[in-house]
Amino acid sequence: MDIVILDLEWNGSYSKKVHHYVNEIIEFGAVKVDESLNKLGEFSVLVKPEIGKKLSGHIAQLTHISNEELFNTGIGFLQACESFRSFCGDSVILTWGTSDILTLMDNYHYYTGDSEVKFLKKYCNLQEYCEYRLGVHNPASQLGLMNCAELIGIKSDENELHRACTDARLSLKCLKSTYDPEVFREYVFDADDEFYRKITFKNKQITDINNPLVDKSQLYFICDECHIRAEQLTHFKVKNKNFVARFRCPKCRKIFTGRISMRLKFDGLSIQKKMLMAEPPVLED
Repeated sequence: MDIVILDLEWNGSYSKKVHHYVNEIIEFGAVKVDESLNKLGEFSVLVKPEIGKKLSGHIAQLTHISNEELFNTGIGFLQACESFRSFCGDSVILTWGTSDILTLMDNYHYYTGDSEVKFLKKYCNLQEYCEYRLGVHNPASQLGLMNCAELIGIKSDENELHRACTDARLSLKCLKSTYDPEVFREYVFDADDEFYRKITFKNKQITDINNPLVDKSQLYFICDECHIRAEQLTHFKVKNKNFVARFRCPKCRKIFTGRISMRLKFDGLSIQKKMLMAEPPVLED
């Protein structure tokens, strides 16, 4: 099982065809390795934009790609896809997070009308895998590539990043530092119908406490010091798409704000709780 780590750069372009902005891919970069992570090759190509006519100043500064270079040496998106398909073969495709693979799917659908990327057979979210291996998985905060490298102790130059091939190489270093073949296989999925349903599922923040999906038995807090259930002092209100209420520990009398976030995901309802704004104990009612 060969592995291809793919990274993309894109430019936000307004499309008159679909009447909204499209993250138009301007560069493919990838590194290919075998199952033992021995390097087999690299892939790098600029993609000539067909939707936008000019790179945004931010993207040009970030990637150091000029409009002249892009339009003079870039190839068409479908041609780039065909070249990448030949390079990739039946390899597992990895991306850091799902942004790149979703952008590839959006671009592929824009140009071909197909909802499924034909050369995508197996997929792994490298970010999710590394978070698990490093023990830093947090649904509320995803681990960035540079942060992962720093956590592992890999030196990287910010000025050299934000080019597709460079980012793909750094992703490979992170994979090598965390690689366990048996664990890695558990994070590889077939790009079947269920995969597409899951990866395109739009998470929804629940903000109506009377929503039937809300499990009201979960609307409580345990004092983090006394480890007993706190008394609820106020009704829950919605603030910044979270449910918040005031609580008091019946033992230590500490008053705090409890914040509960409920998000509907593909796999079901995700509930996160946090205690905020702890105050000194209240001695009298």
